[in-house]
Amino acid sequence: MKIESLDLPDEIKRFYENSGILELYPPQAEAVEKGLLEGKNLLAAIPTASGKTLLAELAMLKSVLAGGKALYIVPLRALASEKFRRFQEFSELGLRVGISTGDYDRRDEGLGINDIIVATSEKTDSLLRNETTWMQEISVVVADEVHLIDSADRGPTLEITLAKLRKMNPSCQILALSATVGNADELAAWLDAELVVSEWRPTELMEGVLFNGTFFCRDREKPVEQPTKDEAINLVLDTIKEGGQCLVFESSRKNCMGFAKKAASAVKKTLSAEDREALAGIADEILEDSETDTSSVLATCVRSGTAFHHAGLTSPLRELVESGFREGHIKLISSTPTLAAGLNLPARRVVIRSYRRYSSEAGMQPIPVLEYKQMAGRAGRPRLDPYGEAVLLAKSYEELVFLFEKYIEAGAEDIWSKLGTENALRTHVLSTISNGFARTKEELMDFLEATFFAFQYSNFGISTVVDECLNFLRQEGMLEKDHDVLISTVFGKLVSRLYIDPLSAALIAKGLREAGTLTELTLLHLVCSTPDMRLMYMRSQDYQEVNDYVMAHAGEFSKVPSPFNIVEYEWFLSEVKTSLLLMDWIHEKPENELCLKFGTGEGDIHATADIAEWIMHVTTQLARLLDLKGAKEAAELEKRIHYGAGPELMDLLDIRSIGRVRARKLYEAGFKSTAELAGASLEQIAALVGPKIAERIFKQIGKRVGVPEAFDTEPLEKSSLEGQRTISDY
Repeated sequence: MKIESLDLPDEIKRFYENSGILELYPPQAEAVEKGLLEGKNLLAAIPTASGKTLLAELAMLKSVLAGGKALYIVPLRALASEKFRRFQEFSELGLRVGISTGDYDRRDEGLGINDIIVATSEKTDSLLRNETTWMQEISVVVADEVHLIDSADRGPTLEITLAKLRKMNPSCQILALSATVGNADELAAWLDAELVVSEWRPTELMEGVLFNGTFFCRDREKPVEQPTKDEAINLVLDTIKEGGQCLVFESSRKNCMGFAKKAASAVKKTLSAEDREALAGIADEILEDSETDTSSVLATCVRSGTAFHHAGLTSPLRELVESGFREGHIKLISSTPTLAAGLNLPARRVVIRSYRRYSSEAGMQPIPVLEYKQMAGRAGRPRLDPYGEAVLLAKSYEELVFLFEKYIEAGAEDIWSKLGTENALRTHVLSTISNGFARTKEELMDFLEATFFAFQYSNFGISTVVDECLNFLRQEGMLEKDHDVLISTVFGKLVSRLYIDPLSAALIAKGLREAGTLTELTLLHLVCSTPDMRLMYMRSQDYQEVNDYVMAHAGEFSKVPSPFNIVEYEWFLSEVKTSLLLMDWIHEKPENELCLKFGTGEGDIHATADIAEWIMHVTTQLARLLDLKGAKEAAELEKRIHYGAGPELMDLLDIRSIGRVRARKLYEAGFKSTAELAGASLEQIAALVGPKIAERIFKQIGKRVGVPEAFDTEPLEKSSLEGQRTISDY
């Protein structure tokens, strides 16, 4: 099916033809035949790289140019940024594109001027809770990675959000994009959608197992040279020799770092002079951006053409790795499975080095087929590779047979709603009542009838769970009942708008009421005791140190559980460890010191601080509303967590381009405020922070100056936290 034959405005056809897309792939053509351009709901369950995004673009562009507005929902912030950059190319068609992934208590009415808005599912939910008016104008909703409804963390929010959007805008088109799943027909039936299921790929994917130096596929065998004792490294070298790049998936951060280091010396020998020069530049950028031991290891790997990628790295470091790989200079990325969750980073060959993952309940367990398919789907770059290969590793013939049966010949599992627990429902029951989607228990049950959970389970057992949620919300003063009518209180409405678990809000309010003196530790631990906080893992060497700290500061905790209640006390120690990380963060301990002391990554520190900052913001708002003590102290801590610095640096840190390290340097040199900076000369400030930063500082505080040629330029230090992030971003 040719682009020119589609029922689309001529300017859209020309846009795609000018970019080299003249004909649709078979699954795309099937989607058009099933009503994609006629406003029909559609579920496309097709492999990675088979053109799902183009389906979304065609539906959105047709609707927008006819006067509509499109909402593109993604599961991850990084994926939102990727789609936003792509859709900005539509500006030549006169379209405006916006992105919203930030603060969850903002209505973001200004986004309504855009024709296409990209947002995470959590942000979309928060826009609905804050009653953003332009949400009623949406004519097309795209739900990317919709199979994540199966996720216990993100699934319930995506499910409720789609149910609300359908109720609010009954005539809007729903386009759901999914990996191939076992029960795609069930998901399509729930959405009243036409179904396109296909295994077709533009680049042939050969799935197989490497055993004894031979790559076994379904219908062929391929020997792989064995220059080293590590079969995975041999696969990498074989890929590079054929002009390709390689992704290696490992089960843990430690393993993926280890493999990148192990493969570095062998990969380095394959690099061209051009590659070496480009890689040296990337490595220098990594060292400029971060001074941790991990970033030093990463820079060393990158100089050799390898890299690792996991959530312990900061976003800028991950972006440098991804960019170096896309440009072809980094030949190997060793990653945890997070890379397979949506980022567009395909390679000639994918190696799944470990198909087992540790579970605290059951030890090492095989990963789901769906997860394997997601990783394998990264193999083969359309229009760049003649084929793609996904390789599992076997140590015995029995394991070879098992891997073929378990993964290569198997279909993906069914997906199931995770909405039917009190933890999942509590926040959504409150928001559904607060927004007026339901005013009575009966209306609430009618609304829940529209969820995937009800579709799969016929609402079995959910009425009891809803009653438990309603009782909790009434007991905590978030709901009132007037005869049969359920009314959200001012407290309840604020909790819903702040996008926090009602249990977290109840714990914060109780903690503020019962606390004696409010120290930094008291407030930080209060934040860390909420279910919205992501806690740090307790290592064996942590127990004695953290326990000793608890004994020495027992009076600063609102409650210390009995050590004889082992499960509760261990959870409490995790809360305290997380609090101590935040304490060191706001007292400006160097990030490398924090990584070593707490056994964590730089990216984890920032993620923990982001979540804590948001919950501290919630604490400030709740204290003000309920007239509780702590509002002023929480507001100050919120800002300190944002910057990771002491209170005396806040005035300086309000100036962009000054991170906490430079702010401390200026403060110690006697420049303690913007007023004192304004009275200084450019030469004085440039001597401390570099001429480029000095010039930016003076521009912001209203002093127009040039940079003296006598000073050498210095790279920009990135702020420790660029913009406030939110609870579910990580």
